[in-house]
Amino acid sequence: MGIVYLVLFALAEILLVVLTFTKFQEKAAWQKNKVIIRAAEIVILLGMILLPVVHMKWRFFAVLGLVVVRFIFAGIMWLIKHKKATGMKKKAWSAINCVVSVILAAIAILPSLLFANYNGLPTKGSYNVKETSAILIDKSRVDPFETDGSYREIPAHFYYPENAEGEYPLVLFSHGAFGYYQSNYSTYAELASNGYVVAALDHPHHSFFTKDTNDKVITVDQDFINNVISIDESTGYEQILKMSQEWINLRVDDEKYVLDTIESAKNSKSLDDTWFTDDKETIISVLGITDTDKIGLMGHSLGGAVSVTVGRERDDIDAVIDMDGNMFGEITGIKNGKFEYYTDSYSVPLLALFTENNYNTIEADPDGGLLRVNRVVIDNAKDGKITCFSNAKHMDFTDLPLFSPFLGSMLGHGDVDSEEMMTTVNGVILDWFNYYLKGEGELEIQSKY
Repeated sequence: MGIVYLVLFALAEILLVVLTFTKFQEKAAWQKNKVIIRAAEIVILLGMILLPVVHMKWRFFAVLGLVVVRFIFAGIMWLIKHKKATGMKKKAWSAINCVVSVILAAIAILPSLLFANYNGLPTKGSYNVKETSAILIDKSRVDPFETDGSYREIPAHFYYPENAEGEYPLVLFSHGAFGYYQSNYSTYAELASNGYVVAALDHPHHSFFTKDTNDKVITVDQDFINNVISIDESTGYEQILKMSQEWINLRVDDEKYVLDTIESAKNSKSLDDTWFTDDKETIISVLGITDTDKIGLMGHSLGGAVSVTVGRERDDIDAVIDMDGNMFGEITGIKNGKFEYYTDSYSVPLLALFTENNYNTIEADPDGGLLRVNRVVIDNAKDGKITCFSNAKHMDFTDLPLFSPFLGSMLGHGDVDSEEMMTTVNGVILDWFNYYLKGEGELEIQSKY
């Protein structure tokens, strides 16, 4: 729709130039035509936005603001000058105005070109899905990224079944490096529609952006981005271990605090001052239907690695899913130039979802490498399984290619149908949690999709 509007906008501006060159060359006529053209641009855009098939209206807000401002300005100038305007409009200025207008419109309409009409995938469960959120303030920790001594704050976004009775398992989600809490919205919705409470976390300064309790926008830390992007086999195992432990420890503490705070609030049936929210009654009701004796963890990329570590360190976790993440937290040290790993069994049911390329790398590298840790953990797990997805890339385990095909391709989108991919991924995740958190169904997860 963005391309369609840009073409129509350009045609309207070209029409103004043509009229100036041929029929209405006087300045007064040009000013009047400009107002008419600007009004037509607004009408066309509003008509497109109001179409029921166009979701995510905000994608068009920038260009809407542009055409409204230009219409108002053109109208004011016409009211002031139409009786005084004499002479002919310079054709060169008319052409320049056309070019500048199209360039401005192209810039303003970029959000509609970058983002698709994605409004989630159809859910298969029997419940409608509702959302609410809170920021949990950990007063036992100072945020290492802040310089004012402020406490660590962790935004938690809850997705839950509407009008549900009884209690439902809790699933905690952790996004990838410089990801976003909504990265797997379709997954949360599918789980919630089938009777789960999902808490998707933002990890401030690791998240692409989030907000704190002062409504300040917190963007991803630039040094963190640079380190994540640069890490590879040539980085050196000592440096890799140091950086990855720092990242994972921060997030592990985030997840542990959120879990403890949720359990405490559920037991007390109240929220203390560590909860920052304007929706306390809803939060309390959501916690009331949350079964904190049945907890699953999942995450994408770095978030998956963190989920694995928390699953090892806590005794109240019942199932874990790692979505294409290096399980760095399972590395215990370096000896003779190779990583060392935990030798004791991983006791929590663990499912690892991987791209086919990463899976092949794991299988082909029995002696070392950054991904070898995943094979070791699965082999040592009491109940572990790896499955891979053909032709998929890293971001295909998230909704990003559906939300923004352009950004998905830039960051890692393979030769797969994004809707089919996420539908399959969500189905696998639901089967795993149904089996281990609800004791339902049979595990028929394939080794390859």
